[in-house]
Amino acid sequence: MRISLAQILSGTEPSANLGLVEDYTRRAADEGARLVLFPEATMCRFGVPLAPVAEPLDGPWASGVRAIAERAGVVVVAGMFVPAPDGRVTNTLIAAGPSSDGYIDTHYDKIYLYDAFGFKESKNVAPGREPVTIEVDGLTVGLTLCYDVRFPELYVELARRGAQLCTVHASWGSGDGKLAQWTLLARARAIDTTGYVAAVDQAYPGDDIAAAGPTGVGGSLVASPTGEVLASAGPDPQLLVTDIDPVAAEKARQTIAVMSNRAEFLSTGKAESRG
Repeated sequence: MRISLAQILSGTEPSANLGLVEDYTRRAADEGARLVLFPEATMCRFGVPLAPVAEPLDGPWASGVRAIAERAGVVVVAGMFVPAPDGRVTNTLIAAGPSSDGYIDTHYDKIYLYDAFGFKESKNVAPGREPVTIEVDGLTVGLTLCYDVRFPELYVELARRGAQLCTVHASWGSGDGKLAQWTLLARARAIDTTGYVAAVDQAYPGDDIAAAGPTGVGGSLVASPTGEVLASAGPDPQLLVTDIDPVAAEKARQTIAVMSNRAEFLSTGKAESRG
């Protein structure tokens, strides 16, 4: 299956950012991609108030993403913000578009919020509660957002639910060693699950904007089930297109067997604890 990672530079105007989704999706579809991944905060970059730009999942921005995916004939996954009942917003991925398994129209709300490195996402963002997978042309895909990548248990759970590919959609904070951590964490989650990881980040916006919050460092990449980097980007806007092989992922999962070994260990532990 051919997938594409759209490393864009989101601004503060949702309609302009929707134009980027249109452009990069069309380019990815022209190159044969069936799944097009956009970063966290595609709708609007961090560093500005999020509540005024947040829209419901049936609002114009999400509807625009669905229309783009429909016209291109591909599945699009992009980051947006949705009003939460408590007055905050949710940091959300919308996933939409046609697949051989049927039309996809779902969303994932970020579970692990970025209360770290001097930033407190939970002040304005309400957490999600449930892992989410989608089926794209027979491939099970687990959806995650940015800070989630530091929590391997989420990726193991997605793999347990059948995910052969996990996506990470980020607006990664800059700073000493942060780009290296981003790359290492994406590769580690691939090794943890013996599955592919496609990690798409915002491009680096420059020092002035980066100082306003986590606004991306670039470095989008695709890691193989054994942690090999198959494709990667620099700091600037770029469209990555690469092929992944679900058969290779399944072979790696059977050969390395960490998923089945973990299940056996947990099953044995529960049996012993009852004894």
